[in-house]
Parts: sequence; structure tokens; C-alpha cells
Amino acid sequence: MAQNSKIEWTDHTFNPWIGCQKVSPGCDHCYAESMMDHRYHKVQWGPHGERIRTSEANWRGPVKWAKAANGIRQRVFCASLADVFDNQAPDGAREDLFALIRATPELDWMLLTKRPENIAKMLPTDWSDGWPNVWLGTTCEDQERFKRRWPILRDVPAVVRFISYEPAIGPLVIGDARPTWIICGGESGAGARTRSMNPAWARALRDECTAASVAFFMKQMTRKRPIPDDLLVRQFPGNQSQRQARNHRSTARSAHLRATKIRDAARIQSS
Repeated sequence: MAQNSKIEWTDHTFNPWIGCQKVSPGCDHCYAESMMDHRYHKVQWGPHGERIRTSEANWRGPVKWAKAANGIRQRVFCASLADVFDNQAPDGAREDLFALIRATPELDWMLLTKRPENIAKMLPTDWSDGWPNVWLGTTCEDQERFKRRWPILRDVPAVVRFISYEPAIGPLVIGDARPTWIICGGESGAGARTRSMNPAWARALRDECTAASVAFFMKQMTRKRPIPDDLLVRQFPGNQSQRQARNHRSTARSAHLRATKIRDAARIQSS
């Protein structure tokens, strides 16, 4: 499923910079910290660590993906080694990221954060009701984080609002909440030895999503054990006809994105 990513629910992964810090229990066994700080020593994790902007060659990747799309929408997860709405993003990098997103309307950008409280103040000034090619998501590893983060995300305009329930370290009940999409997954790193996802949590959430018409994607079990047949549900937001209707409704905004593509691409190249 993933062409340039090992993550099952995306086609590509893009990191505008590398580095972050832990903000909740779901971060305790962060794979990005283990890999980029402890193993490769590319960046120092934590509040005093520097966020390192990635190479210009890396930044050209999404433009190539967009050109090769041929009318088939590709999903881009941003960011797996950072947080787009981190207060300590490198100077100008977030602005350049949104310029890149403007320049690639052929791609659906999936911006996932553990800091939804920062989203509204960090979005571009022309965000309005949301850009047609940007999905906004927040990680909710348990009920406490869902109660805290979902209401904030719910109030931000977006064509898709999604929840990443990974690593699932406690049960999650959505109640009357209606995110567009929920990704469910157990922990796969060091914490998987002690923080195992109860399959009953995933089944209960799957059933809730079915009843509420919320798309449900079962990513993985704890320690990447085989997914039981009844849990192997991998849905995405909307069917093809719904997405075509959404694209039709957003024609005016898409035209604006295309009109600014040359200007923003030139800015990226000169940065």
C-alpha cells in the first residue's frame, strides 16, 4: 500500500525537519527518538534539542510525487520524525511546508500532531474552511488524551479530521464524537513489552465506528503480531464518489492553489 513509506495508511512520508520532545504517555517509547537521537545521533531530542531542517533534495520529493500522480490521489503523512505544530520548528520551515502543500494540490497531506492546541494559530492566513488537500489529525493514545485533544481538533475547519489511536495504551470510547477517520494500532517498540493493547479495545472501537459511520483503519497489533481476521478492517475517509463530490465543491479553492503554485515553488527553490 505504501509506495515510499512502510506505514500502511499512507503512500509517502515527508519530514520537513527532524526532532521533537515528549508531551504525553504515548511518547514514552518514541521510535523516532530511538532512531534519530539514540541510534543515528542525527538530532538531540527534547526541549533543549535543535530541530534540524531536512535536505533540499528531500523537499523536492513531494513535487515529484505530485507530477507522477496521474490523477490518482496519493496520501502524504507529515511528519513521522517531527511535529508540524511544534513551537520549536526551524525558522521559516513551517511556512515553507505550507507553500509546498499549496504547490502540490494533487496530493492529500495528512498532518498529524500531539499539539492540537497550536493548530489554529499556526495555520496559513488563507486557511478559511480548510484546504481541500489537507487532512488534520491528532494522536489520542487513551481516553484522557481523546477528551483533551479531540474537542480542540473538532473546532478547527478541515475537510478531514482524524484520530491516531496509536500506541493504544488504554481503552478509547468516542461517544458522540464524530471524527472522519480513526487509525488504531498497538505499540511496536520497547514499550510493547509492558504496554500491550487489549484486542477488546480495538473491537469495541471498530464497532463504535461502524455504528457511527466513522472510517476505521486497523494498522497493527501490539509488537506487530498478526491481526485477527475480524479486525483486519482498513477503511479510508469517504468512497470515490464522495471524494469526487468534495473535489467538485472545492473547485474555486483548487484554482487558487494552482494560481499560486509557480510563486510558491519559486520560493521553495530560493530558500
